[in-house]
Amino acid sequence: MKTGEIYITGYDMERLRALIEIYGGDDTPYLDRLEEELDRAMIVDPKDIPADVVTMNSVVRIKDLDTGEEKSFALVFPNKTGIGEKSVSVLAPIGTALIGCREGDSIDWDVPGGTKRIQIVQIVYQPERIGNYDL
Repeated sequence: MKTGEIYITGYDMERLRALIEIYGGDDTPYLDRLEEELDRAMIVDPKDIPADVVTMNSVVRIKDLDTGEEKSFALVFPNKTGIGEKSVSVLAPIGTALIGCREGDSIDWDVPGGTKRIQIVQIVYQPERIGNYDL
């Protein structure tokens, strides 16, 4: 669970809200969790998003705080998973947990086997950081 402030660009907010509308239904806890995250997010213009915030299409390197294992992947919309490099959907539990967090943040989230603890080690690529505001 994230407790600190999270940041979402206005553009990502619009697209993520539309995603909830499209995929929403009665039994969608993953969408409920995403909606909770969006409800508490600070909305920022894409040009003003801090460079150390995970936005859509960012490539992040995370560390499992229990095993020490590190991995990198892109945070993408569901229709973009499996394309090119390793990617994780924003609708996956880890994707929902990461959106809007900052480099260095630690996150706990529930998985079927218990609680996973990760830390965002590095944001390798953030589209807004290099002027790509509408990916």
